[in-house]
Amino acid sequence: MASVDDSREVAGAAAPLDLLLTQAAQGTVRRLSPGKPGLKFLGGLARRPDRLAARARSLAGQLAQIAVGSSDVAPSQRDRRFADPAWTENPLLRRLVQAYLATGETALGLLHDVPLEWKDAERVRFAGTNLVDALAPSNNPLISPVAWKALIDTAGANLVRGPRNLVRDLASPPRVPTMVDPDAYEVGRDLAVTPGAVVLRTPVFELIQYRPTTETVRSVPVLIVPPTINKFYVLDLAPGRSLVEHLVGQGQQVFMVSWRNPDARHRDWGFDTYATAILDALDAVEEIGGEDATHLMGTCSGGILASMTAAVLAAKGRQDRLASLSLLVTVLDQTRAGLLGATMDPDTAAQAVAASRRAGYLDGRTLAEVFAWLRPNDLIWNYWVNNYLQGKRPPKFDILSWNSDTTRMTAQLHADFVDMALGNKLTHPGSVTLLGTEVDLSQVTVDSYVLAGSADHICPWQSCYRSSQLLGGKMRFVLSTNGHIAALVNPPGNPKSSYRVTDDNSAAVEEWTDTARTEKGSWWPDYSAWLGERSGPDKPAPDELGSARFRVREDAPGSYVRDK
Repeated sequence: MASVDDSREVAGAAAPLDLLLTQAAQGTVRRLSPGKPGLKFLGGLARRPDRLAARARSLAGQLAQIAVGSSDVAPSQRDRRFADPAWTENPLLRRLVQAYLATGETALGLLHDVPLEWKDAERVRFAGTNLVDALAPSNNPLISPVAWKALIDTAGANLVRGPRNLVRDLASPPRVPTMVDPDAYEVGRDLAVTPGAVVLRTPVFELIQYRPTTETVRSVPVLIVPPTINKFYVLDLAPGRSLVEHLVGQGQQVFMVSWRNPDARHRDWGFDTYATAILDALDAVEEIGGEDATHLMGTCSGGILASMTAAVLAAKGRQDRLASLSLLVTVLDQTRAGLLGATMDPDTAAQAVAASRRAGYLDGRTLAEVFAWLRPNDLIWNYWVNNYLQGKRPPKFDILSWNSDTTRMTAQLHADFVDMALGNKLTHPGSVTLLGTEVDLSQVTVDSYVLAGSADHICPWQSCYRSSQLLGGKMRFVLSTNGHIAALVNPPGNPKSSYRVTDDNSAAVEEWTDTARTEKGSWWPDYSAWLGERSGPDKPAPDELGSARFRVREDAPGSYVRDK
């Protein structure tokens, strides 16, 4: 059964990756298939019949114990699939769960018996895990006790509501169970409500200036570059859960880029287009703020673009325009970047790029489907049971509402990201050219603040840490609890929150945890203090937003964020 609390726990997985997936252009069956790595695995297993026989004997023994009721196999206390008491109190259901767990453990154990290259092993593990998860008895409407209880409690209404929900979800992408009540939130009413105004609009982006809430503000402003595949308001989610609101409350002058949701007309917008947009925004911030330097913050794919733009400024001798660089859940070094890095091969990349070129864009809804299958128990089968077996509406949760508000990515930007990731080019100075300038991240010597999420399976924290080592200058690396998005939406006040931090990133990633110290609470106050040390003296807060050149066009959150 899904709940708001459940959604909070899995919200870290509910966000698109900054590195564009090549698999997003393929069908669901092909994405879930292990492909050639699966054949390599079967071939390797055939050459190791002793391992297969040993696993089979062990499973047979376990099944015999289960049959006579002497097995101690049990699901983890954190496994919500079998939380209903009937799974343990009913002898038949208990044996079904035990048999499923034992068989699944045996099947996945075989994956460790065959040595494969890490990319092949990741693909096979992904396919095997998804198959085992799909076969869980909790997903079976004829077996699941919560389905039978719903049948009784609703007098059979779940048999009507569930299929209706299924048909609705299959009608259009992403073809996965709806994770959040689509009518629960509205942008500008419930989400993205920090007061401000659009002070610049171009064909590519809107620039939002947030209204100060303090009598004085810090001199050096902050410019935020959000992801290019989701909308900016993950950082301005809701009152009390908005990093923007928090920074404004600390006296920072905050500006936000709001990307346009592109369509086929914008197919040729690539790295150069978006880097130019960042520089245009920087020009406006400098004039409005009256300062020569700005804090540049980037999140996910926005962090990649911000880093590359900073490198261009450094190469041109204009790094003095930056007071600092902040990268939140951003991967620049794709070395062993988890499953998603394992899916990047030349053939798949070429097919993905060709598909997006035909359409003119990569659909964010397809990416949402891909990411859901990375955490199937939490993001697929959890809602399968809630929406289809029980016939319930999905829960209300702001992060998942933001996650469902996807955007498109232009074909050229998709191609640029895929090409860069395939060759891990940012780790090789000069391999990427931006605005006619070779990119060398080591030339970025301003102070940097790098944030990662300890449970982030999209941008693994180890990859974020290695990415920080590509930059020059002093660096503060912070490892927040939770996953990809929940690590960002981490306001003060949660007693379970903590983070690990160090100002030295010279150690190997395997040694970093030994040198980092643990701090209780949210990382937000740490970040605002870090910014404050680099933000110059206080000055009176402006009475009006914008400037003579950059006049207020409309109230925040603007128009582009509402485009579908």
